[in-house]
Amino acid sequence: MGENGTVNLTHHHGLCNDFLVALVHEVPSDASDLARNLCDRNSGIGADGLVFGTPWAGSAAGLTFTLVNSDGSPAEVSGNGLLCFGQAVARATGATDLDLAVDTPAGRRRVVVAGGPDDTEVTATVDMGAAGIGPDTHGLAVDLGGPTPGRHDTVDMGNPHLVIEVDDVDAVDLGVVGPTIEAFFEPEGCNVHLVQVLDQATIRLRPWERGAGLTRACGSGACAAAHLVHSWGLVDERVEVRMAGGSAVVELGGTIRLTGPSVHIGDHEVGHG
Repeated sequence: MGENGTVNLTHHHGLCNDFLVALVHEVPSDASDLARNLCDRNSGIGADGLVFGTPWAGSAAGLTFTLVNSDGSPAEVSGNGLLCFGQAVARATGATDLDLAVDTPAGRRRVVVAGGPDDTEVTATVDMGAAGIGPDTHGLAVDLGGPTPGRHDTVDMGNPHLVIEVDDVDAVDLGVVGPTIEAFFEPEGCNVHLVQVLDQATIRLRPWERGAGLTRACGSGACAAAHLVHSWGLVDERVEVRMAGGSAVVELGGTIRLTGPSVHIGDHEVGHG
Protein backbone atom coordinates (compact mmCIF):
# COMPACT_ATOMS: atom_id res chain seq x y z
CA MET A 1 0.00 0.00 0.00
CA GLY A 2 1.28 3.40 -0.85
CA GLU A 3 2.19 5.87 1.89
CA ASN A 4 -0.44 8.29 0.59
CA GLY A 5 -3.24 5.75 1.02
CA THR A 6 -3.23 4.50 -2.55
CA VAL A 7 -2.91 1.06 -4.09
CA ASN A 8 -1.07 0.62 -7.38
CA LEU A 9 -2.64 -2.12 -9.47
CA THR A 10 -1.79 -3.71 -12.77
CA HIS A 11 -4.54 -5.38 -14.79
CA HIS A 12 -3.81 -8.49 -16.84
CA HIS A 13 -5.70 -11.25 -18.56
CA GLY A 14 -4.83 -14.79 -19.50
CA LEU A 15 -7.25 -15.97 -22.20
CA CYS A 16 -9.77 -13.33 -21.05
CA ASN A 17 -9.55 -14.62 -17.45
CA ASP A 18 -8.52 -11.31 -15.85
CA PHE A 19 -6.87 -10.28 -12.62
CA LEU A 20 -5.88 -7.14 -10.79
CA VAL A 21 -2.42 -7.47 -9.22
CA ALA A 22 -1.08 -5.45 -6.28
CA LEU A 23 2.55 -5.90 -5.20
CA VAL A 24 2.51 -4.81 -1.57
CA HIS A 25 4.34 -5.35 1.73
CA GLU A 26 1.41 -7.19 3.32
CA VAL A 27 -2.09 -8.31 2.46
CA PRO A 28 -4.55 -5.69 3.78
CA SER A 29 -7.08 -6.68 6.42
CA ASP A 30 -9.94 -5.60 4.16
CA ALA A 31 -8.77 -7.68 1.18
CA SER A 32 -12.20 -9.27 0.71
CA ASP A 33 -13.98 -5.92 0.55
CA LEU A 34 -11.34 -4.56 -1.82
CA ALA A 35 -11.78 -7.54 -4.13
CA ARG A 36 -15.58 -7.23 -4.20
CA ASN A 37 -15.41 -3.50 -4.91
CA LEU A 38 -12.53 -3.44 -7.39
CA CYS A 39 -13.57 -6.55 -9.31
CA ASP A 40 -17.19 -5.42 -9.76
CA ARG A 41 -17.66 -4.93 -13.50
CA ASN A 42 -20.37 -2.30 -13.01
CA SER A 43 -19.05 -0.11 -10.21
CA GLY A 44 -15.35 -1.07 -10.06
CA ILE A 45 -12.53 -1.77 -12.50
CA GLY A 46 -13.79 -5.27 -13.23
CA ALA A 47 -11.89 -8.54 -12.92
CA ASP A 48 -12.28 -12.20 -11.98
CA GLY A 49 -9.99 -11.80 -8.98
CA LEU A 50 -7.61 -9.59 -7.02
CA VAL A 51 -4.05 -10.88 -6.43
CA PHE A 52 -1.66 -9.63 -3.77
CA GLY A 53 2.07 -10.29 -4.10
CA THR A 54 4.03 -9.99 -0.87
CA PRO A 55 7.75 -10.62 -0.19
CA TRP A 56 8.99 -13.68 1.62
CA ALA A 57 9.97 -12.86 5.19
CA GLY A 58 13.70 -12.20 5.36
CA SER A 59 14.34 -13.28 1.78
CA ALA A 60 14.35 -11.74 -1.68
CA ALA A 61 14.18 -15.15 -3.35
CA GLY A 62 10.47 -15.17 -4.10
CA LEU A 63 7.00 -13.83 -3.48
CA THR A 64 3.80 -15.04 -1.88
CA PHE A 65 0.67 -15.12 -4.04
CA THR A 66 -2.67 -14.41 -2.35
CA LEU A 67 -5.80 -14.50 -4.51
CA VAL A 68 -9.23 -13.21 -3.54
CA ASN A 69 -12.08 -14.07 -5.90
CA SER A 70 -14.39 -11.40 -7.26
CA ASP A 71 -17.00 -12.38 -4.66
CA GLY A 72 -14.52 -11.74 -1.84
CA SER A 73 -13.81 -15.40 -1.07
CA PRO A 74 -10.23 -16.71 -0.84
CA ALA A 75 -8.78 -19.02 -3.47
CA GLU A 76 -5.88 -21.39 -2.97
CA VAL A 77 -4.32 -21.03 -6.41
CA SER A 78 -5.05 -20.04 -10.02
CA GLY A 79 -3.21 -21.11 -13.15
CA ASN A 80 -4.07 -18.05 -15.22
CA GLY A 81 -3.68 -15.89 -12.12
CA LEU A 82 -0.10 -17.10 -11.73
CA LEU A 83 0.65 -16.45 -15.41
CA CYS A 84 -0.63 -12.89 -14.99
CA PHE A 85 1.22 -12.53 -11.70
CA GLY A 86 4.47 -13.45 -13.45
CA GLN A 87 3.98 -10.68 -16.00
CA ALA A 88 3.12 -8.19 -13.26
CA VAL A 89 6.35 -9.00 -11.40
CA ALA A 90 8.40 -8.81 -14.60
CA ARG A 91 6.98 -5.36 -15.34
CA ALA A 92 7.57 -4.15 -11.78
CA THR A 93 11.15 -5.42 -11.58
CA GLY A 94 12.24 -4.78 -15.16
CA ALA A 95 13.08 -8.46 -15.57
CA THR A 96 13.40 -10.19 -18.94
CA ASP A 97 12.73 -13.94 -19.07
CA LEU A 98 11.75 -14.03 -15.40
CA ASP A 99 12.06 -17.26 -13.40
CA LEU A 100 10.15 -16.82 -10.16
CA ALA A 101 9.43 -18.99 -7.12
CA VAL A 102 5.94 -18.28 -5.79
CA ASP A 103 4.40 -19.48 -2.54
CA THR A 104 0.64 -20.05 -2.57
CA PRO A 105 -1.76 -21.55 -0.03
CA ALA A 106 -1.58 -24.68 -2.23
CA GLY A 107 2.23 -24.87 -2.05
CA ARG A 108 5.17 -23.48 -3.98
CA ARG A 109 4.86 -22.92 -7.71
CA ARG A 110 7.45 -21.93 -10.32
CA VAL A 111 6.55 -19.31 -12.92
CA VAL A 112 8.70 -18.67 -15.99
CA VAL A 113 7.93 -15.67 -18.20
CA ALA A 114 9.23 -15.56 -21.78
CA GLY A 115 9.41 -11.88 -22.62
CA GLY A 116 10.36 -8.54 -21.16
CA PRO A 117 8.81 -5.83 -18.99
CA ASP A 118 7.81 -3.68 -21.97
CA ASP A 119 5.96 -6.44 -23.81
CA THR A 120 2.18 -6.04 -23.74
CA GLU A 121 1.80 -9.79 -24.22
CA VAL A 122 4.12 -12.49 -22.92
CA THR A 123 4.03 -16.26 -22.79
CA ALA A 124 4.39 -17.81 -19.36
CA THR A 125 4.65 -21.31 -17.94
CA VAL A 126 3.71 -22.34 -14.43
CA ASP A 127 4.52 -25.65 -12.81
CA MET A 128 1.20 -26.42 -11.14
CA GLY A 129 2.53 -29.37 -9.12
CA ALA A 130 1.10 -32.87 -9.03
CA ALA A 131 -2.59 -33.65 -9.31
CA GLY A 132 -4.20 -35.00 -6.16
CA ILE A 133 -7.42 -36.71 -5.15
CA GLY A 134 -10.38 -34.35 -5.38
CA PRO A 135 -13.52 -34.02 -3.27
CA ASP A 136 -15.77 -37.01 -2.61
CA THR A 137 -18.59 -37.32 -5.15
CA HIS A 138 -20.56 -40.07 -3.39
CA GLY A 139 -24.24 -39.23 -3.84
CA LEU A 140 -23.65 -36.62 -6.56
CA ALA A 141 -26.22 -36.70 -9.36
CA VAL A 142 -24.87 -34.96 -12.47
CA ASP A 143 -27.89 -33.36 -14.14
CA LEU A 144 -26.94 -31.28 -17.19
CA GLY A 145 -30.50 -30.22 -17.95
CA GLY A 146 -30.92 -32.48 -20.96
CA PRO A 147 -27.56 -33.54 -22.44
CA THR A 148 -26.28 -36.89 -21.20
CA PRO A 149 -23.05 -36.69 -19.19
CA GLY A 150 -20.22 -39.12 -19.78
CA ARG A 151 -17.54 -39.88 -17.24
CA HIS A 152 -16.91 -37.51 -14.39
CA ASP A 153 -14.43 -37.27 -11.55
CA THR A 154 -12.76 -34.77 -9.27
CA VAL A 155 -9.13 -33.76 -8.97
CA ASP A 156 -7.21 -31.47 -6.66
CA MET A 157 -4.78 -29.02 -8.29
CA GLY A 158 -4.31 -27.22 -5.00
CA ASN A 159 -7.93 -26.21 -5.52
CA PRO A 160 -10.89 -28.55 -6.16
CA HIS A 161 -12.28 -29.39 -9.61
CA LEU A 162 -15.09 -31.54 -10.96
CA VAL A 163 -14.67 -32.48 -14.63
CA ILE A 164 -17.64 -33.81 -16.63
CA GLU A 165 -17.24 -35.39 -20.06
CA VAL A 166 -19.81 -34.27 -22.66
CA ASP A 167 -20.31 -34.59 -26.39
CA ASP A 168 -20.65 -30.83 -26.87
CA VAL A 169 -19.66 -28.27 -24.23
CA ASP A 170 -21.92 -25.66 -25.84
CA ALA A 171 -25.06 -27.78 -25.47
CA VAL A 172 -25.24 -27.21 -21.69
CA ASP A 173 -26.50 -24.07 -19.94
CA LEU A 174 -23.51 -23.95 -17.61
CA GLY A 175 -24.69 -20.72 -15.98
CA VAL A 176 -27.60 -22.73 -14.54
CA VAL A 177 -25.97 -26.15 -14.18
CA GLY A 178 -22.67 -24.92 -12.69
CA PRO A 179 -23.97 -23.40 -9.44
CA THR A 180 -26.48 -26.22 -8.99
CA ILE A 181 -23.76 -28.87 -9.16
CA GLU A 182 -21.34 -26.80 -7.10
CA ALA A 183 -23.91 -26.59 -4.31
CA PHE A 184 -23.31 -30.32 -3.68
CA PHE A 185 -19.79 -29.45 -2.48
CA GLU A 186 -20.81 -26.77 0.03
CA PRO A 187 -19.43 -25.20 2.12
CA GLU A 188 -16.01 -25.55 0.44
CA GLY A 189 -17.35 -25.33 -3.11
CA CYS A 190 -15.78 -26.73 -6.26
CA ASN A 191 -14.92 -25.61 -9.78
CA VAL A 192 -17.18 -27.33 -12.32
CA HIS A 193 -15.94 -28.00 -15.86
CA LEU A 194 -17.40 -29.46 -19.02
CA VAL A 195 -14.84 -31.22 -21.24
CA GLN A 196 -15.18 -32.37 -24.84
CA VAL A 197 -12.45 -34.49 -26.44
CA LEU A 198 -11.66 -33.47 -30.02
CA ASP A 199 -8.67 -35.76 -30.65
CA GLN A 200 -5.66 -37.28 -28.87
CA ALA A 201 -4.05 -33.87 -28.45
CA THR A 202 -6.98 -31.47 -28.14
CA ILE A 203 -9.88 -30.89 -25.78
CA ARG A 204 -12.49 -28.16 -25.30
CA LEU A 205 -13.28 -26.83 -21.85
CA ARG A 206 -16.01 -24.65 -20.37
CA PRO A 207 -15.50 -23.59 -16.74
CA TRP A 208 -17.76 -22.58 -13.91
CA GLU A 209 -15.39 -21.17 -11.30
CA ARG A 210 -15.98 -21.21 -7.58
CA GLY A 211 -16.13 -17.59 -6.44
CA ALA A 212 -16.18 -16.10 -9.94
CA GLY A 213 -18.93 -17.91 -11.87
CA LEU A 214 -18.72 -18.28 -15.63
CA THR A 215 -15.29 -17.38 -16.94
CA ARG A 216 -13.81 -17.55 -20.42
CA ALA A 217 -10.87 -19.67 -19.29
CA CYS A 218 -9.51 -21.49 -16.24
CA GLY A 219 -5.84 -22.48 -16.05
CA SER A 220 -6.03 -24.86 -13.11
CA GLY A 221 -9.21 -26.31 -14.64
CA ALA A 222 -7.36 -26.91 -17.91
CA CYS A 223 -4.75 -28.86 -15.93
CA ALA A 224 -7.40 -30.83 -14.03
CA ALA A 225 -9.29 -31.70 -17.21
CA ALA A 226 -6.18 -32.74 -19.15
CA HIS A 227 -5.05 -34.91 -16.23
CA LEU A 228 -8.39 -36.71 -15.92
CA VAL A 229 -9.00 -37.16 -19.64
CA HIS A 230 -5.49 -38.58 -19.94
CA SER A 231 -6.26 -40.98 -17.07
CA TRP A 232 -9.32 -42.10 -19.07
CA GLY A 233 -6.98 -42.95 -21.96
CA LEU A 234 -8.39 -40.35 -24.33
CA VAL A 235 -5.45 -37.95 -24.83
CA ASP A 236 -1.66 -37.93 -24.86
CA GLU A 237 0.62 -36.20 -22.35
CA ARG A 238 0.67 -32.88 -24.23
CA VAL A 239 -2.80 -31.39 -24.58
CA GLU A 240 -4.09 -28.22 -26.19
CA VAL A 241 -7.01 -26.98 -24.11
CA ARG A 242 -9.36 -24.77 -26.10
CA MET A 243 -11.55 -22.39 -24.12
CA ALA A 244 -13.76 -19.45 -25.04
CA GLY A 245 -10.91 -17.03 -24.34
CA GLY A 246 -8.28 -18.96 -26.30
CA SER A 247 -5.98 -21.96 -25.97
CA ALA A 248 -3.49 -23.08 -23.35
CA VAL A 249 -1.10 -26.02 -23.46
CA VAL A 250 -0.91 -28.55 -20.63
CA GLU A 251 2.03 -30.94 -20.32
CA LEU A 252 1.48 -33.92 -18.05
CA GLY A 253 4.06 -35.82 -16.04
CA GLY A 254 5.25 -36.02 -12.46
CA THR A 255 4.04 -32.44 -12.21
CA ILE A 256 1.70 -30.58 -14.54
CA ARG A 257 2.87 -27.58 -16.53
CA LEU A 258 0.53 -24.93 -17.91
CA THR A 259 1.66 -22.60 -20.71
CA GLY A 260 -0.39 -19.66 -21.91
CA PRO A 261 -0.38 -15.92 -22.57
CA SER A 262 -0.61 -13.00 -20.21
CA VAL A 263 -1.68 -9.65 -21.60
CA HIS A 264 -1.16 -6.36 -19.76
CA ILE A 265 -4.40 -4.37 -19.98
CA GLY A 266 -3.52 -1.27 -17.96
CA ASP A 267 -2.47 0.33 -14.69
CA HIS A 268 -4.63 1.81 -11.95
CA GLU A 269 -4.06 3.82 -8.81
CA VAL A 270 -6.93 3.58 -6.36
CA GLY A 271 -7.51 5.06 -2.96
CA HIS A 272 -7.41 2.85 0.13
CA GLY A 273 -7.95 3.30 3.81
